[in-house]
Amino acid sequence: MISVFAGSVIAVATFVGAFTSGIFGMVGGQIVLGVLLYFLPVSAAMTIFSALMFTSGLWRGMLLRRHIDWAITVRYIAGSAIGYVLMLFVAFVPSKPVIYLGLGVLPLIGYMLPKRHAPDVTRPGMASICGFIVMVLQISFGTAGNVLDMFFQASPLSRHVIVATKAVTQLFSQAMRFLYFGSLALEAGDHAPVWLFVFYVLLTFAGGSAAGSVLNRMSDASFRKWTKTIILALSAVYIARGVWLLVFPGTAAS
Repeated sequence: MISVFAGSVIAVATFVGAFTSGIFGMVGGQIVLGVLLYFLPVSAAMTIFSALMFTSGLWRGMLLRRHIDWAITVRYIAGSAIGYVLMLFVAFVPSKPVIYLGLGVLPLIGYMLPKRHAPDVTRPGMASICGFIVMVLQISFGTAGNVLDMFFQASPLSRHVIVATKAVTQLFSQAMRFLYFGSLALEAGDHAPVWLFVFYVLLTFAGGSAAGSVLNRMSDASFRKWTKTIILALSAVYIARGVWLLVFPGTAAS
């Protein structure tokens, strides 16, 4: 059972995460997952996270539907489907230190690549490769928003197209991850009250709606600059948390 304090912190993180995702794309998901992992077992955290990110992405996609690049979306989903089928043969639930370290290290690898080798989601075949890699990493590490951002940040797409297309491409991934970890959570008896989940979903709608005016006032250059800054800051926090749990494993909340 989630305590009042934990439920309140998760509620704030859910609104802030939806608001941030509405501006930058997937960055907000890392905030939500980091908080959920602190208070809940891995399978329960992943299940709730997937459901919340699905509703958040669906709402974001509806608000920005005229900016969606459907060609990229279709190719991305095809790659994701292949990655999901592959991961069905692996019943894998990562430990919290592994998830935190994965969240922190993956974007650093992407930013260290030379610009000429940076993965651009608009290049031939790259959307499908992106979908495959992100799906595998989402199931292995719980999330891969930083890697997804890496593919879109290297593209010439505008900020509205990036946010809208990322939101829609992730619907399939979030649904599949919900089924994957949801079954594991049921087996372990990890669950949260339905009414609490409904409340969190409403917060994702509120956060996503509030983000629209901020996104409209930003320039594409500012969008990319702030996205990179936030991702690197979160990476530092998650690496520190992962190292802490490796050194002091008894300090994990659950």
